[in-house]
Formats: sequence, structure tokens, C-alpha cells
Amino acid sequence: MAELLTVARGLVKRYRKGSEDIRPVNGLDLEVREGELISIRGPSGSGKSTLLHLLGGLDRPDEGSVSVGGVELTRLKEAELCKFRNENVGFVFQVFHLIPVLTAFENVEIPLRLFPIPPARRREQVELALKLVGLSDRMKHRPNELSGGQQQRVAIARAIATDPKLLLADEPTGDLDERTGEEIMDLFLALHDQQKKTIVMVTHDLAKAALAERQLYFHQGKVIDAKDAPAPRQRAPRQRAAESADILSPGEGEASA
Repeated sequence: MAELLTVARGLVKRYRKGSEDIRPVNGLDLEVREGELISIRGPSGSGKSTLLHLLGGLDRPDEGSVSVGGVELTRLKEAELCKFRNENVGFVFQVFHLIPVLTAFENVEIPLRLFPIPPARRREQVELALKLVGLSDRMKHRPNELSGGQQQRVAIARAIATDPKLLLADEPTGDLDERTGEEIMDLFLALHDQQKKTIVMVTHDLAKAALAERQLYFHQGKVIDAKDAPAPRQRAPRQRAAESADILSPGEGEASA
């Protein structure tokens, strides 16, 4: 069995909303082994993104601990955490976060500029990352010269350029059409199967989640096995029909004409 890479114990994250204590993550435990591909589904606003931020050190828990590669993130000072995160964790978001004035090559190069490595070696790593995502022929293109799928591939190349131990993807296909989303998912599968990347991916897409070797579901601040997820709530047909009829009443239609 593969070694444990990431371990979360008793994670709690609190927010205040007026007098209400909101806990999107509430006593969560999670173990991720090297080389795993894990998908996490759950309702919108349930805390899935918060969990990824905690696992990657973008945010700190109010209670509990997170360790990656044997290093407990909650014990690191801010500068130490930034350095560790840059060297060991890659992030892919729904929004690409590319710098418009930079080429694909320059966008991918950004995290590597924080490493004390020679320019020639840095170039090799950027070119390798772009090759892995199938964009060797688009290195000099700026984001506005690339399709949405190509921009997300650049974002993935940037995330893997440092050869991170852990890759965290937050709705990586959410802003893409179905066909492009499938291509990006194929890329994640290739990174997992061929490059042995450890990937934790949040997605609303049931079909894409099902491609992961371990499927989890975010429920009441914790993660459970997807097969134990609560069934979707069904509304009565009469209620749905009534709601549909109320979308645009005759009076509203006349007012907008």
C-alpha cells in the first residue's frame, strides 16, 4: 500500500455571520495516499473549496491539523508555509488566473522564479510542463490567443511545473464546455496514470467524479464515502409545475414588453 501523503485530523474552520457560528469544515478527518486520484462532490457552498484551501496551506484551520509529506502545516510560520506550499502543492482553479500580458511560457515560469535554479534548468521545467499538457506549440501565445481549454492547460502546467507532491483542483472544468471539460479530465487522468501525480479534485460533475479511484462526498462539514451520500431531495411534480408557472406571470410579461 502506498505511503500516506496528506493527513487531516479534526479540521474545523469557523466563520461568523452576524450572531451565527458557521462551520463549513467541522471535525473533518481525511487521509490521502501517494498516487491517489480522489474526487469530492457536495452541495454548493458546503465547504469543499475551504477544505482544499486548508489541505494546501492557503488557509489555516481554527482547530485540528494538516500534514503534507510529514510536515505539519499548522506549525509553520507564514514565510515557511509560503515556501513549503510553493515547493510541494500545486493548485488548479475554476478561474484560470493567468496574467494577460504574459505568454504561456512566462505564466508557467512564475512559480519557478522563486526557486534558486539556473535559467536553463528553469526553462527545461517549463517546457516539460507545457509538453505534458500538450501545448509545446503554444508557448509564445498570450491568454487572449488561446481557447478556454488551452488556458486551463496552461494553468495546469503552471501547477505541475514545480513537480509538487500534491495537486489540488477546484472545479477545474466548471467554466468549460462539455467536450473541453472531458479533454481536461483526460489530462488529469494522464497525469495520475503516467506521471503518478497525487490529485484531490472538487467537482459537481458526477460523471467526472466517477473517474476517480476514490470518490468522496462533502456532508455536514465532513467527508464521507460517495456511496453513503444522501439521496437528492425530490420535490412533488405539482410543486415543480406551480414553481414553473410562477417564473413569469402575465403581469411581469406585460411590464417588460
